[in-house]
Amino acid sequence: MNRMPRAVRVVACAALSFGASGLTGCGLKLQLVDASVRKPSNVAVYFTVDTHGGEPVADLTPQDFRIYEDGQPVSILESKQTILQEQVAAIHYTLLLVDMSGSVVDSGDMPALIQAAQSFSDRVGPYQKVAVYTFDGSPHLTPLVGFGGNVRAGVAALATRRPRDPSTNLNGGVIEGVRVLSQQMDHAPVPLRFGTLVVFTDGTDRAHRASPEDVGKALDSAGFETYVIGVGQEVDSRQLSRIGRSGTFASQNKGDVQKGFDEIASRIEAASKRYYLLSYCSPSRAGDHDVQVEANARGTSGRLQYHFEANGFGPNCDPNQRPSFDVHHPRNVPPDRVAPEKVSEAPAAPSRQFSRPSAENQPAKGPGWQPQR
Repeated sequence: MNRMPRAVRVVACAALSFGASGLTGCGLKLQLVDASVRKPSNVAVYFTVDTHGGEPVADLTPQDFRIYEDGQPVSILESKQTILQEQVAAIHYTLLLVDMSGSVVDSGDMPALIQAAQSFSDRVGPYQKVAVYTFDGSPHLTPLVGFGGNVRAGVAALATRRPRDPSTNLNGGVIEGVRVLSQQMDHAPVPLRFGTLVVFTDGTDRAHRASPEDVGKALDSAGFETYVIGVGQEVDSRQLSRIGRSGTFASQNKGDVQKGFDEIASRIEAASKRYYLLSYCSPSRAGDHDVQVEANARGTSGRLQYHFEANGFGPNCDPNQRPSFDVHHPRNVPPDRVAPEKVSEAPAAPSRQFSRPSAENQPAKGPGWQPQR
């Protein structure tokens, strides 16, 4: 499932010499996700760009990239390099699970929760297909909005919803959320799939339908980022951080619900903008070649490198041609696994915390955590 094409290899950003280009430093970190090489002479690479502190680098143009083949720069005019819409090869899904247990529905805070969830979808929706499901104390999730549906209208309907069971089946909801998102990714119509699970809750698991160990096993098998927004007097940041492996917003102040959704939305939005699908026409016509893609932004640069064969290449290349990523072996692109930072126990007084994995010296991730600046 997760194999790279045989002709592709990745070289981490390093101080490398490429002829007249001199030494290239590691101010930017480029990580290859996949690559496509096809006749007549099309080459396309799908990759992420971050700073080495883990901050996503967005809104780069074709002119911000330089392409080298075997250490020699390839002319922008000759290669006709362009950035394609990533939708031709990749799709990003976000599943939002909303706690609708009795303590949430009867709290009087539903209008604030609805507004926060709507603003979340407004920020994430342009970049990812968002779905919303709810959980309470019952065994199964309740679908509210399907992936890519009208989240704003669907979430508004929460104002009239009542729980089937007033308890809180947080653990079971997370496990079933993993299953729903995994199935959606498995049936995606494009070869590259990314997923993010976001959970809102006001407390802890009360139903005991599933154990924390069951949740851990489900998350271990999940190929996507997971976040938790916990707001309420019963919030246990340590417990929630075991679910929110990519980041956890935890506050005992119920007025922080908007802040929590904004925190997570900003990270997913930023992560979505760090992906680039760069396509160009190779001038090579035969043989094996090493290609370097260099990104230049914020006064610094970084490179990635891969290897391809140009045997049979010729003229009449259109860089806007759809890349030939392997549709027979689609890739559910997993996030990098890093241990989350320890977080302190939630204090008795209302407060806000945001815990996260350390991004220092970590490879680029899929859609999900970016370090807070």
